[in-house]
Amino acid sequence: MTTKTYAGIPKENAALETSKIVLIPVPYDGTSTFQKGADKGPDAFLHASENMELYDIETETEVYKQGIHLAEAITESSSPEAVVNEVHKRTKEYILRNKFVTVFGGEHSISIGTIRAFNECFDDLTVLHIDAHADLRKEYQGSTCNHACAVYEASQTTNLIQVGIRSMDIAETTVLDKEKTWFAHDMANDDYWIDSVIEALGDNVFITFDLDAFDPSIMPSTGTPEPGGLFWYETLDFLKQVFEEKNVVGFDIVELCPNEADKSSDFLAAKLYYKMLSYKFNGAEEGEEFESNFSDKGNTISKFKDNQDD
Repeated sequence: MTTKTYAGIPKENAALETSKIVLIPVPYDGTSTFQKGADKGPDAFLHASENMELYDIETETEVYKQGIHLAEAITESSSPEAVVNEVHKRTKEYILRNKFVTVFGGEHSISIGTIRAFNECFDDLTVLHIDAHADLRKEYQGSTCNHACAVYEASQTTNLIQVGIRSMDIAETTVLDKEKTWFAHDMANDDYWIDSVIEALGDNVFITFDLDAFDPSIMPSTGTPEPGGLFWYETLDFLKQVFEEKNVVGFDIVELCPNEADKSSDFLAAKLYYKMLSYKFNGAEEGEEFESNFSDKGNTISKFKDNQDD
């Protein structure tokens, strides 16, 4: 990676022992089928983050002071299955160390590993899947760990809520739950879609955010851009409400496919990540111990009081 600390923050704000947040980069792009380059996404994201102002105007906070530890990148690439297994293992290790774990890909197949880890550690998990694509194929191109299969396992094992969907294969219609899916064409004409999504979420929410959920007019640098996507402020309004009303236990962001000629997408990804952290820790005191809400195999280990209740 190109940085020694996330966003160039002081080392005292980046030590694992004292950081509440862990960021795991996963520069993997082994199964994508259109534009290659998602493996360059984490480096581009980190470089953009170094050039980002670290005071968030909206929340009037500097969330990096909560501590953000940049973990060693996961460089396993021998097979999609090996990558998923390593992501699962590393993510779970940090969850069990009582950290707020975030992952930046890489292609969307890595989310199979992150979701699996969070589902093993949190009771009654809801997966909030924000994406242009349904990603519900059980198997694709000979693997169940393909990017097109990113949330199939989640559809079988969690409360999967899908938002922004506007592209899918007919085979996925047999898996997709229309009662838990918000299609982009419906959202465009529904002033209350945010409220209805919030009502469908459980208490513990993991967010997997594919950057192609955004409209390509503001996010062109992604592997499979689709017209008709989300815009910046409606997305922030949605995320802010999710973080305020639910216990977001972690998140990943995937599918940044950087373009040397246009750095705006890299910066959008950097800003999105920082905004999500700002919403999560808004109201938390510096130096205050972070308590997760994880439970291992159903046995509650520690109880997290949502920041809004502090």
